[in-house]
Amino acid sequence: MNDAAPNFDRLLDEAIDLVIRLQNDPGNPVALEMIRAWRARGPDHEKMWARVSDARGMTGKILTDRQRAERRKNLGLTRRNLMIGGAVGLGAAVAGSLVIPDAIILARADHITDKSEIRRVNLPDGSVATLGPDSAIALGYGSNRRQVGLLKGMAYFEVEKDAQRPFMVQAGELTATALGTAFDISNDAGIFMVSVDHGLVEARASGSALPLSRGLGAGDWMAFNQSSRSVDRGKREAGQIAAWRDKLIVAEREPISALVARIGRWVPGRIVVADPFVGSQKVSGLFDLNDPLRALEAVVHPVGGHVRRVSSFLTVISPV
Repeated sequence: MNDAAPNFDRLLDEAIDLVIRLQNDPGNPVALEMIRAWRARGPDHEKMWARVSDARGMTGKILTDRQRAERRKNLGLTRRNLMIGGAVGLGAAVAGSLVIPDAIILARADHITDKSEIRRVNLPDGSVATLGPDSAIALGYGSNRRQVGLLKGMAYFEVEKDAQRPFMVQAGELTATALGTAFDISNDAGIFMVSVDHGLVEARASGSALPLSRGLGAGDWMAFNQSSRSVDRGKREAGQIAAWRDKLIVAEREPISALVARIGRWVPGRIVVADPFVGSQKVSGLFDLNDPLRALEAVVHPVGGHVRRVSSFLTVISPV
């Protein structure tokens, strides 16, 4: 397989998203700043922007789906079908849809990973973050604070002790605070989970509907559903924390929507859960990420779900 293809498709999708945003509101300063920041990320970004904006013609008109297809074909941009509105047509929800739009993440992130990529990042205080695939973090360090924003995905933090500056990770409404410890935090389809490898972590969820503070020790995990305001918690072996680093997913009573979003970080393209009932069911198990499509099948099979690979960049989960 051509290793350049996933990067090409990612850049293409990002550029098209930005063009559409600009077409819908040409004078929006936020959109213009997003585009400026995205183009400044490197020569490949600038080259892709030039190709897509040339195809658009810079006329300021919103392109029809037919025009998009024709111009993509003329440019040779045919590695995948543009699925604008496709999920809506199915009456479906895209796994992981309760996250910040990618264009905003690109502008805010200090570190970001591609699908299937795992990366270790040395933080300014000596701590280490291991980012899972399709994940992003933003750093907010100062003389009296150590703060990391998990913008999307998952990350495992090995925290350097500093009694004067607690280490805080913000993910949506959930904040995990530690001194010297190691813990995993993730956002999968709007379900935020904290799992502690060793040490102590305080997990707190803001919001008037559910004020929450939990002390978590080694092996403890807690999941906060930001939509339903519900909390679940449990305990597992410390060696199972952040098992995704070894291409394993360990799940205990987790919603299928969250597991699909997590496993989907190893699957190219988008995953659509076409039946809300399937996504809302909870399952437990051990799932092997060496074959992520089979892992998806294993997740949805107990509730009668079926995984269908529509194209190289679209997977649909629906009842059999």
